[in-house]
Amino acid sequence: MKHPMELARAIADAVLYEGYLLYPYRASATKNQLRWQWGVLMPPSFTLGGEHPDSTAELLVVPSLSATLHLRLRFLQLQERVAEVGGRAVRSVTAGGRECTTWDEAVDREVDVVLRMSDLIGMDTCVPFTVDGGADIEPVEDEVRLVRRRHELSGVMTVRADPVPPGLLRLRVEVRNTSPWEDVGAGRNAALRHALIAAHTLLSLSGGQFLSLVDPPDWAAPATAGCRNERTWPVLMGGPGRADTVLCAPIILYDHPSVAREESHGDLHDGTEIDELLTSRTLTLTEEEKTQVRVTDARAAELLDRVEGVPGEWIEAPHGTMRRTESGADGSVVIAGVQVSKGSRVRLRPRRAADAQDMFLTGRIAEVRAVLSDVDGAWRLAVTLEDDLAADLLADCGLYRYFGPEEVEPL
Repeated sequence: MKHPMELARAIADAVLYEGYLLYPYRASATKNQLRWQWGVLMPPSFTLGGEHPDSTAELLVVPSLSATLHLRLRFLQLQERVAEVGGRAVRSVTAGGRECTTWDEAVDREVDVVLRMSDLIGMDTCVPFTVDGGADIEPVEDEVRLVRRRHELSGVMTVRADPVPPGLLRLRVEVRNTSPWEDVGAGRNAALRHALIAAHTLLSLSGGQFLSLVDPPDWAAPATAGCRNERTWPVLMGGPGRADTVLCAPIILYDHPSVAREESHGDLHDGTEIDELLTSRTLTLTEEEKTQVRVTDARAAELLDRVEGVPGEWIEAPHGTMRRTESGADGSVVIAGVQVSKGSRVRLRPRRAADAQDMFLTGRIAEVRAVLSDVDGAWRLAVTLEDDLAADLLADCGLYRYFGPEEVEPL
């Protein structure tokens, strides 16, 4: 059986490289001039632009004092790739049958620590870490070479657990960049060489469980409201019902996120976009543009090779994919003492605040196709009109009209 950390890796990797390089994936593109947007923990001496050196996550644990906490910090270390001719840096040079360019790459880093929960109660536990710098030299031809340089990074993770009613522990994880860097007058690009980029943590318990901060149980709501999260967003990982692993991400996610494996055949570095769209657009690049992509970055070159190898029938495969989850133990809700579920017939009574189109449906009979719960926990009935000749076609396409339980009368 895979370790919980490994089960969460696909999502964590998507977070790690989110925005690493954007379409059209070449260095000259305007959108790739300002990079590294998510989870950037700057060196403490950098005070420009509103970016910070630390992040703090607080979340609730149903305790098991014999449990251990596996904490994994993950981030990118910037790596300068500089094309040099005779020891002099240049933006681009053709040598050895290829174009050598100057560009900022990244190396992924992980820091692991296993702690006993009983040791964390009421006490700060500090875990310092250091990531070595260095330089790698790749000779290309005569006096031409590529030099990849990394600066040493340092930081500290501080972990603490405090009892909170009713019988819970509030776990606090702070990550702080402590890298020494005193070039105060330098700009953001210089500071990024000493930053933890796309920083996030994975937490896994060997016993006990985490409580959701997104959808906590009612009895834990007061304790949940007391949790403070700065520049990070904890969500439960794994399948629904699993609560032993949490991802503290620099972007907002729902609990139990997953990669759409049927529609995503690889990372496009833009999880907020649609794979179908990005794949189709990438295929429209000219040969000259594709050459620029390949010399920009090795990850971009791999992405382009993968996209060009996608079978034609796959292009339409992700189009229009829908996933719906019916809420409630039996997908039903009680209205005026009557249990209403899929297949029930109801008379529509839109409220006065409804839009004009819904008001025209007052008194019409509808069939309930699904009973759903929205993100705020409110019930919604997905219905089609009983006298609509296209009702079944609309249902097959997932096109419904939505009404609250207070807007219908059970029949």
